[in-house]
Amino acid sequence: MGERPAIELTGLTKRYGPVVGVDGLTLSVCSGEVFGFLGPNGAGKTTTLRCLIGLLRPTEGRARVLGLDPVADHLRVAPHLGYLPGELRLYPELSGAETLDLLSALQGAPVPRRGELCERLGLTPEVLARPVGGYSRGMKQKLGLVQALQHDPRLVVLDEPTEGLDPLVQETFFALLREAATAGRTVLLSSHILPEVQRTCGRVAVVRDGRLVTVESVADLRAARARRIRLAFADGLGPRPLGDAERWNPHWEQDRVELLVPPSEVVGALRGLLGLPVADVTVEEAGLDEAFLDLYRDNDPGEQP
Repeated sequence: MGERPAIELTGLTKRYGPVVGVDGLTLSVCSGEVFGFLGPNGAGKTTTLRCLIGLLRPTEGRARVLGLDPVADHLRVAPHLGYLPGELRLYPELSGAETLDLLSALQGAPVPRRGELCERLGLTPEVLARPVGGYSRGMKQKLGLVQALQHDPRLVVLDEPTEGLDPLVQETFFALLREAATAGRTVLLSSHILPEVQRTCGRVAVVRDGRLVTVESVADLRAARARRIRLAFADGLGPRPLGDAERWNPHWEQDRVELLVPPSEVVGALRGLLGLPVADVTVEEAGLDEAFLDLYRDNDPGEQP
């Protein structure tokens, strides 16, 4: 990774009158990272991304992208920045090819990867000749990915990039992310689909109500959180009381039960559970989705995420 961070936020605050969208956010993303940006709806993710790409001016604090101010230095930043918004709006009367031409002109950079990306994502010349207004949601999303990557930017900001993509195209997208990381590009990925963040990102930032909750590696975030214990019973009696383990909200499916248990309590939990007529047991590290929910509960136990 390069010495200079690709993204630096220092006390970033954005207010809309009395409403605070982002509140004192300080964050650094290294060059060459694929970095996840997580939070529920209304957490301030999109506002932060818009400040990063120069669409919004911070009320307080500072944003730096590739060492530059994304507002004051926008013309210098734009050729090196790729952006896919969460709600992609296109001119319906333009063809796909005309749309890519228009957006590349706004980016102010040559587009050495356009042909390759269109081929890999299935945007044929026939498709690109058609008006965008007739495209399906998935086709529009593929066009959005091409425009974000066609100029081979140093930094790519992606907001819900797999919305509307079928599984095969998603695999192509994941391959593109791996290639970007290998080439030393930086990717900021905002998504509510936590398994894809777990699959692609090395570190993640979690925000809530416009404030930073934590920045951790995906591995550390998962390792510090709950373990998933699965038990199978062979007596055919179905759900039954689990004693002290009931406090971990067991989820039953016929004779199988699943619990999420804090790491420090796994051994004690197993001692109690294995006194029951258990036919099979597995213990595994929870996924990022469970870690995310567990983290939110720790920060506000009285509120459901």
